[in-house]
Amino acid sequence: MPNCARNDHHCQRCEGSLPFAFSMAFQPIVDVATQRIVTHEALVRGVNGESAYQVLSQVSNALLYRFDQACRVKAIELAGQLDMTSALSINFLPNAVYEPEACIQATLDVSRRVGWPTERLVFEITEVESVSDRGHLRSIIDTYRQMGFTTALDDFGKGHANLDLLVDLRPDKLKIDRALVMDCHQDTRRQVLLKAVVDIARQLEIDLVAEGIECREEARWLHEEAGIVQHQGFYYARPAFEALPPIHGFAAS
Repeated sequence: MPNCARNDHHCQRCEGSLPFAFSMAFQPIVDVATQRIVTHEALVRGVNGESAYQVLSQVSNALLYRFDQACRVKAIELAGQLDMTSALSINFLPNAVYEPEACIQATLDVSRRVGWPTERLVFEITEVESVSDRGHLRSIIDTYRQMGFTTALDDFGKGHANLDLLVDLRPDKLKIDRALVMDCHQDTRRQVLLKAVVDIARQLEIDLVAEGIECREEARWLHEEAGIVQHQGFYYARPAFEALPPIHGFAAS
């Protein structure tokens, strides 16, 4: 994989305008133990609130790097405008990062301009299956941690986001996919798997986030039986377009 010039102030492959516009919606991640919002995840949307698919279908390989950079800038700008007080989680595609230190410059620039602390930035790694170079992914995670960012592995437990990744990668967080969360309050096999993930994460000192929670029963089991306190899903709040949605409540506690 070719690298950005390490001494360039900006990653030139990531510069330039996009042939389409987009915006962001935000969905909270809550801590049911402390009953507070700890993070908002930025989710790409069309300028009129169109779906992520409507935007992503326009992103060709040639635009991938610029789009990834533009998403980071847009998310941080909107978070600043909305006076967000939680951490901000931004999805990124590992293949959109040639050289971590060079390609992060636009993020650092907008953070300084907006006044957004780097310690309140979380980068969620998506589409891990598209990365053939595991060493490259490890380099991104290690570099981001050294720079003060938090990293999260998205969709854990589904597809390619599985246990073998933890042999090579050391993310700060694992986001447990809806595939494991669904009906966990009444599905014995899911319960066994989730408790195993909790034990692994505890021993590896990795925080867990259960995503895709859609009902009170799932939320209560995850908190009371599995001990997972960070939750995300429609049960708490749906994504809000260019806004911070109110929480429906912390009934899981």
